[in-house]
Order: sequence, then C-alpha cells, then structure tokens
Amino acid sequence: MGFNCGIVGLPNVGKSTLFNALTETAAAQAANYPFCTIEPNVGRVAVPDDRLEKLAAVAKSGKIIPTQLEFVDIAGLVRGASRGEGLGNQFLANIREVDAIVHVLRCFEDTDITHVEGSIDPIRDAETIETELMLSDLDSLERRIVPLEKKAKGGDKDSKALVDVMTPILAALRDGKPARTVSFDSEDERRLVRTLGLLTAKPVLYACNVEESSAATGNAFSARVAEMAAKEGARAVVISAAIEAEVASLGSEADRAEFLETLGLSETGLTRVIRAGYDLLGLLTFFTIGPKEARAWTVRQGAKAPEAAGAIHTDFERGFIRAETISCEDFLASGGEAGAKEAGRMRLEGKEYLVKDGDVFHFLFNV
Repeated sequence: MGFNCGIVGLPNVGKSTLFNALTETAAAQAANYPFCTIEPNVGRVAVPDDRLEKLAAVAKSGKIIPTQLEFVDIAGLVRGASRGEGLGNQFLANIREVDAIVHVLRCFEDTDITHVEGSIDPIRDAETIETELMLSDLDSLERRIVPLEKKAKGGDKDSKALVDVMTPILAALRDGKPARTVSFDSEDERRLVRTLGLLTAKPVLYACNVEESSAATGNAFSARVAEMAAKEGARAVVISAAIEAEVASLGSEADRAEFLETLGLSETGLTRVIRAGYDLLGLLTFFTIGPKEARAWTVRQGAKAPEAAGAIHTDFERGFIRAETISCEDFLASGGEAGAKEAGRMRLEGKEYLVKDGDVFHFLFNV
C-alpha cells in the first residue's frame, strides 16, 4: 500500500490533464469548460524508487513490484458549491477517505483557456476551495452532532467521546478555520477525528500548475503559493501538467529522461508529488527481496516491526516473532542476503524495533 490523494481544484486549472498524465490514462476527459469530469476517476501509479531495481538486480528477482500511489480526481468545484452551485459538493464524499488533498492551482496565463473567476489568482482560488471544503465539513458535523449529544446525555460513552472532539472542530469551522487547526493531545482523540472523514482535517499539498518555461524554477504565482503553504504548514510543488502529459506519451525511459533534460528537469512532476506527499504524511518505504520477487511497501514513520509485517498480511503481524533486517545499503554493498549475513550486517529485530526507510525485511511469524 502507498497512499491515496484526492485531487481538487477549480475548473480549468489543469486538474484532469494532470490526472491523465500522472496515471498515463485518458480516463478523465480534459476539456476547456467547467464540469467535464462528471464521475470521480481513480487511477493508480507505481511509486518510482531506484533502490528497488538495484535490490532486484542483486537478488536476481523474477519480478519487481513497486508500492502504489492512488489518485482520486473529482469534478471541478466552484464558489458556492456547498449551496449547490455548479455540480454542488455531491462528489466530495468520494475524497473523504483519502489520506491527503492535492489542491491543483492554476499558476499560468493563457488567454485561450478561460478561468471561472475571470483572472489568475492562485491564492484566491485556494481560499475559494478551502471555504467550500469547510462549509461541507460544517454541514456534515452539524447534522451529526445533535443525535450524538442526545445519546451522550443518556450516558453513551462512545457518543460523548465523539461530541468532545466534534465540539472544538465545529467552533473552528464556524470561525472560518479548517479542522486541521484544532489539535488534540491523545491518540484516541486523533483516531476519532480520522473517523469523521473531515476534508479540512487532511494535510494539503498544493500543486502549482505552471507553464512549461517555468517548470524548473517556478514563477511569481507559484512563489506566492509556496509562501502561503509555509505559513499553513502545508507543502507546495511546482508541476507542469503540459509537460507531464508529454512525458506520459513518450515510450521509453531514455526518451523521457532526454526530454526532461532539454527542459532543465532531472525528474518528473510525479516524483516531486510523491516525495512531497511522503514527507507530508510521514511515510517511509521498506522492502522484501527474494528470487521470486522484489517488492516495496509503505508504512508510517514511527511504525514498529509488527506493523510493517501487517502491511504484508495481518497474520504476519498477529503471529510476529522477529524480523531479519538488513539496510538497503548493506544489502547492496554485500551482494545480497548471504553476503550481508557473512559480513554480520543482518540484525534480528523484535517487536519494539522502529522501521527505518530502506530496511530489507524477512519476517518470522507463527500463527
């Protein structure tokens, strides 16, 4: 499992063009008019990690299986969506379960592509979308809290716990602040917040869609977004949907690398989105390597060895005994598992071991 991101934005900001390019599909229709995306589109892409191919080469693995990143693209939102403008907020339910929000902002001038607000201002656009998401969350909580309050007064402990976390969030939303600005001390409270599926509780990654000539350095628009993101504790990446579309159409990795080099780029926008997303969500990658397959897996930072085992199969976590562990660097330097054992580079780690990025695991379990 990787992580999944809901893509939001105003119409005509390059959202569906970006989705098409990132997932290398034509599933989302990109057209120069609002609301051309009528159904949510879901696409999965492999997370690029050159360590995986190196590990597979050393182990002579028969198959390489990268971890996955999922994108959920919905129709463009407009001012007043929470009141039913445009297509309304009917599609927001499709992104309530995602891990993070990728907010695509138009940071380019093009007289041939209309803007729903009549001018280019990514900060205003970000505020418009954020307002609609807050109004959607507010409506959701206001409808849910009344019956919960009745149950809480009747002595229902679960309902009282929910009311206790919903009340300060409602106060923040009514004050025009997103749910993520409300902090909770206990993990139980934070877990309850996650069950609410609040859009504005999710971390935000701003994708600044710039013209091709600004893909390497950004422009004045994207610089303003980066400043806004820093103040919010969010992340911002510069990406050109037009370039991503061109890269996706090229057949070989060599052609893609050559094309990117001509633009002064060393990597695709997808790679930047993934890196920023991993950083935003606090994720890391570990590997399982063998003759049959070399595979990458994703867990949260701070995860212990049994949780990593559980990412593969729940039985592995339930019956966890220990983890034979080699760092990626030691695996490669030693020429594989046998060499790492001989060099004393394999460690036996128990239930309290904190997973490190790049760990190569072989889990021992008994169910």
